[in-house]
This record gives sequence, C-alpha cells and structure tokens, in this order.
Amino acid sequence: MKAVVARKPSKLDTLEVVELADPGAPGPGEIRVRLHANSLNYHDYAVANGAIPADDSRILMSDGAGVVEAVGAGVSGYAAGDHVVSLFFPYWQDGIPPHGNFSHVPGDGIDGYAREIVVTPAHWFTHAPKGWSHGDAATLPCAALTAWRALVVDGQLKAGDSVLILGTGGVAVFALQFAKMFGATAIITSSSDAKLAKAKSLGADHTINYKLEPRWGEAVREITGGRGVDHVLEIGGPGTLPQSIVAARVGGHVSLIGILTGVAGNVPTLLMMAKQIKLQGIIVGSRRHQLEMIRAFDANPSVRPVIDRTFPLADLADAFRYEEGATHFGKICTEM
Repeated sequence: MKAVVARKPSKLDTLEVVELADPGAPGPGEIRVRLHANSLNYHDYAVANGAIPADDSRILMSDGAGVVEAVGAGVSGYAAGDHVVSLFFPYWQDGIPPHGNFSHVPGDGIDGYAREIVVTPAHWFTHAPKGWSHGDAATLPCAALTAWRALVVDGQLKAGDSVLILGTGGVAVFALQFAKMFGATAIITSSSDAKLAKAKSLGADHTINYKLEPRWGEAVREITGGRGVDHVLEIGGPGTLPQSIVAARVGGHVSLIGILTGVAGNVPTLLMMAKQIKLQGIIVGSRRHQLEMIRAFDANPSVRPVIDRTFPLADLADAFRYEEGATHFGKICTEM
C-alpha cells in the first residue's frame, strides 16, 4: 500500500510517497479500514513542515475516512462495508482527557492516516454520518469536533445565544454551521470581503473585516447593543485574545483553540476578572463527543462540510502549500 511519510527533520519538500507492506487481517478487537480521504488541519501542517518535530519518520494526517473491509474476533457494531471516520484522540473515549499532549495523536505521536489501509482497534473509529462522502466525513475528527466541543459541549450553546467566530478556516466554518443549527446569532471576522460574503451565504448574521475595523471587539459590542457575545471561538491566540475579551459579555465563554498569532502574550487580566470571563483551552474532543456530533449531523441532513479543494494523496505537499496561502474557505482534503 502507498503512504505519505515525513522524514526527520521534516519539511514539505521532503515528504515522501512510499510503498508499505499490507497490514493484513485484523486481530481480536480490531477492524481493517481501506481509507479513501483525509482532511488537512493546521496541526498536520505543523508536523509536516517540522514546526512540531516528530520523534522519528511519521505517516502523516490525523483525520481519515473510509470503508471497513474486515472485522476481528469480538468486534460488535461494525461490519464489512460500513463507512467510518477516525478519532483525533483514539485513547480518549469519554470523561476527562487522559493526557495533555499529542503523544497519541495519529500523524504526530503515532502513525496517521495518509495511507491506503489501516488495521486499528475498533474503537479508534466511529461510523460516518449517513450518506456522506468520504471527503465530507474526513473533515470531522479535528475541525468539526473542536467547534462542537467549544460551543455545544463546554459552551452549552442554545437558541438565542450569540457567537463570535474568528476567521473562515475549517473550525470557524463548522462553528458558523453549528451556531445556525442551534438557532444562535453568528458574527464572523475575516480580512477578506470575499470570504465574508461566503460566510453570509452560509447564514452569518453579521460580518466584520478586521483590517478595516482594527477595534473589532468594540464593533462586536455595538452589534450586540453593548452587551457583548455569549461565546467567542478564539482562533488567533495572544494577538487576538484581548479583543475577544472586549467582545465577550459579562460572564461570557471564550474557547481558546488556536495559536495563529503565537504561543504567548499579554492578557488583559483585570478586564477578564471584571467581566468574569470563562476562558477555556480546547483541543478537539472525545469519542463520545464525536458520536453525539454525528447524531446531530444525521438529524440535520442539509448541513454538510464546506470543502474548498481536494488533492490526490500523492500531492499532499502541494495541498499543504495551498493551505499556507490562506486563501481557502472551509476545509482542504486529499483523496486516495
């Protein structure tokens, strides 16, 4: 079978398509999956270009979707022909996260899904939403589940709430879709008017071009009549967090899920205390969260992922270069 491997030290120019041995039949408790699609995340890009150095050469990609070819002894709930999708944290089934790092994440701490066939424990996958393509399903394990956990699981999103979403990447677009699915008001930011127009077409109630509105936190407060928003999906990190705290209401919920502006910086702690902000770091979610999210998609069949562009798996390096350009809206996928 073919796979895409990042050698150590990794960079995009040295990603390699290799031929590996077939993994064979599944053992007890395992399933054999023929993978058909991956989706790109910033985390995958960071591993591929060496920003997150792997301990050794690594098969890339945390997100994979495909078809079950065989099941091992003792496996229930899966049969040959089932469409399935992977987990970002395969060891986090439920409850409190078992670890606070990426040591068990496919494509980083362990080999990932940039390959044609995989044999894994059955609980490393879930069923895909009914009727979805493999590309659609592959967008779920990282981006969609991050947005779901931030807004629905931890944020307890409900109808009538207001949500501020930074950017128009994969997590942001899913957050917009979840906000509208739950009957919330969605405000979204971008530096591109073209992307903001696309967000409007997906149901965004208000849009802000942060290049034209550098004090966009105050702009959000004006939109909400001075109250501020209930939820902020904070993707930028230290460079945008102060404005997000300005934008949040008293007692609001800020989900910190990105570090696009760096890994450390100043936080307006006095304002955060005065507004009694709940600031929570988010890294994806558990298998239970993914199962609940997929039930929500099955109950809302008109909601589908937004895929900007799809590349052949062999052109994964080009897909990452396209991601580097930051012109995409939604997700980027590869297919086998």
